[in-house]
Amino acid sequence: MPGAFVLDNSVAISWCFPEERRATLAVLDSLATREALVPSIWPLELGNALAVAERGKRLTAGDLSGFLSFFSQLPIRVEPETPSRQLKQILSLAREHGLSTYDASYLDLAMRLALPLASLDKDLSRAARRAGVKEFRP
Repeated sequence: MPGAFVLDNSVAISWCFPEERRATLAVLDSLATREALVPSIWPLELGNALAVAERGKRLTAGDLSGFLSFFSQLPIRVEPETPSRQLKQILSLAREHGLSTYDASYLDLAMRLALPLASLDKDLSRAARRAGVKEFRP
C-alpha cells in the first residue's frame, strides 16, 4: 500500500466545516493519489459527528446529504475488525495508552499495517508517537 495512511475521524469531519478545514486540506488533497484506511468504527463515528452537527445547527439536512456523497467518493477503505479483536487487543491498547477504544482502533490499525496516522486528536497523536507510529505528512 504505497502512500496509504490511516485517517482519523477528527481529520475527516474537519472537512465539513470551513473554519476547521484549512488545517487539513493537504490531507484531503493527498487522497488524489493515496488511499486512506479507517477502522470498522469509522462509518458510525463519522455518521454520529454529522448527526450531532445537524442537531447543533452547524449543518443542514442538505449539507449532511452532500457530505455523505462526498465521503462515499473518496478513496477511504474500511478495514474490518472482529468483535474478539475489538474486545481484546484494542481494549488492551486503549487501557495501555489511556485512550477510548474508538481512538485505540485507529492506533491499532496504524500499528498493524505500519502506516502513518493523520489525526487532530492530541491524545491519539501522543499515543501514536509513544507507540512508534509516524504522523502522516502529505
